[in-house]
Amino acid sequence: MEWQPDEQGLQQVLQLLKDSQSPDTATQRAVQEKLEQLNQFPDFNNYLIFVLTSLKSEDEPTRSLSGLILKNNVKAHYQNFPPNVAEFIKRECLNNIGDPSPLIRATIGILITTIASKGELQTWPELLPQLCNLLNSDDYNTCEGSFGALQKICEDSSELLDSDALNRPLNIMIPKFLQFFKHCSPKIRSHAIACVNQFIIGRAEALMDNIDTFIESLFALAGDEDSEVRKNVCRALVMLLEVRIDRLIPHMHSIIQYMLQRTQDPDENVALEACEFWLTLAEQPICKEALSGHLVQLTPILVNGMKYSEIDIILLKGDVEEDEAVPDSEQDIKPRFHKSRTVTLQHEGGEGEDGEDIDEDDDDDDDTLSDWNLRKCSAAALDVLANVFREELLPHLLPLLKGLLFHPDWVIKESGILVLGAIAEGCMQGMVPYLPELIPHLIQCLCDKKALVRSIACWTLSRYAHWVVSQPPDSHLKPLMTELLKRILDGNKRVQEAACSAFATLEEEACTELVPYLSFILDTLVFAFGKYQHKNLLILYDAIGTLADSVGHHLNQEEYIQKLMPPLIAKWNELKDEDKDLFPLLECLSSVATALQSGFLPYCEPVYQRCVTLVQKTLAQAMMYSQYRNHLHHSNENNLNISFHQSEMAVQIILREDSTAFEF
Repeated sequence: MEWQPDEQGLQQVLQLLKDSQSPDTATQRAVQEKLEQLNQFPDFNNYLIFVLTSLKSEDEPTRSLSGLILKNNVKAHYQNFPPNVAEFIKRECLNNIGDPSPLIRATIGILITTIASKGELQTWPELLPQLCNLLNSDDYNTCEGSFGALQKICEDSSELLDSDALNRPLNIMIPKFLQFFKHCSPKIRSHAIACVNQFIIGRAEALMDNIDTFIESLFALAGDEDSEVRKNVCRALVMLLEVRIDRLIPHMHSIIQYMLQRTQDPDENVALEACEFWLTLAEQPICKEALSGHLVQLTPILVNGMKYSEIDIILLKGDVEEDEAVPDSEQDIKPRFHKSRTVTLQHEGGEGEDGEDIDEDDDDDDDTLSDWNLRKCSAAALDVLANVFREELLPHLLPLLKGLLFHPDWVIKESGILVLGAIAEGCMQGMVPYLPELIPHLIQCLCDKKALVRSIACWTLSRYAHWVVSQPPDSHLKPLMTELLKRILDGNKRVQEAACSAFATLEEEACTELVPYLSFILDTLVFAFGKYQHKNLLILYDAIGTLADSVGHHLNQEEYIQKLMPPLIAKWNELKDEDKDLFPLLECLSSVATALQSGFLPYCEPVYQRCVTLVQKTLAQAMMYSQYRNHLHHSNENNLNISFHQSEMAVQIILREDSTAFEF
């Protein structure tokens, strides 16, 4: 007999769902406690699926919330569900995948995918055949709901679907999906492409067997009016360029023309997907031959994509010039340190909400605007193409640069400075004749009234630091150093960060050229200790450590030691052993100890003893972890990893062979 809810129990569950939408903290806490109690009763999950799929009288947010709570229960406790409960949930999901509400359909799709991810694809044999059969339904909602669920399954289980474990269902699914590329609904067309796209990088055999049909179907959708379809077409072509370029070469001219259009698409998501094409093409041996005739079109498109959009400026608080007194939020406080230019290329100091990471392999996963966007992708594409074409790119760029760098609109001028930085590595030789004029202009831009211009000028100047250092010191090095130090004390946190990172790059390049200015440099860096919020303080540690590495024993003078060590030791004493900030401070002290040599002696014993303590603590934790790892919470593993990092730095200080500081 089919399960039916008890009316009183149903009302309790509904009240709980209503309460869970309350903003009141006490109510939320009570709801959480009640949920934990109810999860002891397997029937509770039946009530949740009933509200989601059958209680059409309830509002959609409440029904969807019921499904999301059930999804969380599936993730946490599915192995404990009685078989009849699990079967009831699965049956209700498939029977209601065509709910008239898009929100409810999507929620059911998420629930199906979550169940499938718990190893149920093997024990739910009717799932894939039934979803594929429902694609043929005359009811749009049923077709769309089934496709939505299939897309999520393809995203989560692409390797399993292409394996013998499931008897290779892709042999049926791929041809089926390709049929829907011509569907009258743009939503269905988009689902179909997105499903197939999941199997390109893995070179699924079923897709490779149908590769020509797939490519022809993509070409047929090139002019599609729906932005989501265009986005998925662009994504497919970018991946095919990586794994099956042999099939694209005969059509390369047409594909390039299409991507030139799409990189200018009014929908930024489409433009971003298309812009990825140039990054991927630059890695292919055919790049130079394929693109040579198109640079005149492509270059201004990429340059135009490097401007901040209006929404970028709003999100970046581009109208806020002084924010140094505003405490960092939690998402701001993710330590990122200066890296050598031979490792990665980073705009604006390589960090911040809009740290312009040209190297897309960099592991920056900051939230908000730090996520990959059209501006960053355009800059990255120009960077890699500059490395492919070198000086051949300049005839297309220089006329544009002249108009950008001196433009009265700060947004346009800022993009020009970014362009100049992006081509620094690839086009350096061709840019040398222009640098005596450009570098003073960039140094002047460090004083611009707009913080975003000042910050990008810091980054771009760091890209030309090697050339600056190769010139007579008074011509460019001294003016650049002086202005960067002023920007280190800027009233804007983004500029502080960019300047600190740029100065670290300059330190690496200049090395002992900085010795005559050490007193001035240390005065500035020490003063910054009193200005900086949490995040930039971590970057300041790195700048100090890089300075010590660069000037070495020249730092070992009583005047410099008295300037530098008190604030470092104050921070050292302030931080607890478990504090994550201890790691960058240890790294900084490691470099300082090496540079000061015997000058570090007055600070040696307390630092040494604490380093030994850190190592001992970590070893003790490691022993506990090895004995009880099956019972430790994941967060304890994270804490242990942090301890290992700190211990590693402590050992480096203890065992530093090139320092006499620890010879008691």
